[in-house]
Amino acid sequence: MKTVLITGIGRGIGRALAEKFLNEDWYVVGTSTEGTIEYSNKNLEVFKLDLSDSNSIKDCVAGIASLNKEIDILINNAGVLLDDEETRVITEKLRETLEVNLIGTIDFTEKIIPLLENNAHIVNISSSAGSLEDTENVEDSHSPYHYPAYKISKAALNMYTRTLAVRLKHENMNILVSSVHPGWVKTDMGGTDAPTLPADAALNIFDLATSRPQTGQFWFNGKKYPW
Repeated sequence: MKTVLITGIGRGIGRALAEKFLNEDWYVVGTSTEGTIEYSNKNLEVFKLDLSDSNSIKDCVAGIASLNKEIDILINNAGVLLDDEETRVITEKLRETLEVNLIGTIDFTEKIIPLLENNAHIVNISSSAGSLEDTENVEDSHSPYHYPAYKISKAALNMYTRTLAVRLKHENMNILVSSVHPGWVKTDMGGTDAPTLPADAALNIFDLATSRPQTGQFWFNGKKYPW
């Protein structure tokens, strides 16, 4: 049985991903900020993880390592949107956002890499909000100057995808790294007006995560997305 590690499985896309993998007979290792979730399965293990806390990251990784399982897929799903109503950069909100969406995610990933199977796939849940090229989409869907901290964090996460992919290839590791835009999804973050259900987003992410695409790319619905 293959193993997937997914951060933030308590609700939204993370929960939909966990349920999809479980339905496909994967062993799921998940995290939540409280260490508990509202569902269970014999093939599901949950650990507490606060990506803004380095000690929490260290403890979580130790717990995962104690399972003695090689991880086939890591999906960095957990993230925050703290400046939804802002049109200017609020420095404190930027720091808090980067701690979770970027720094904590990188710290966690780097500590998990030694636990990955040789042909593993790291998938970073990004957003079209972090695209520097697709300005038309940003203007239409993301308002060009709204929630700047979130956008900055996702653009930076995309660069981590690129640099990590090149590094792992240089180190002769067969681990793929991908960024993926999940779409505008009906979640607490996406809001009730979003057209995409979490299960539909999870299906597209599952298809990417279980495939062997070109490493270091940004994807949406199976196609490359502009950086």
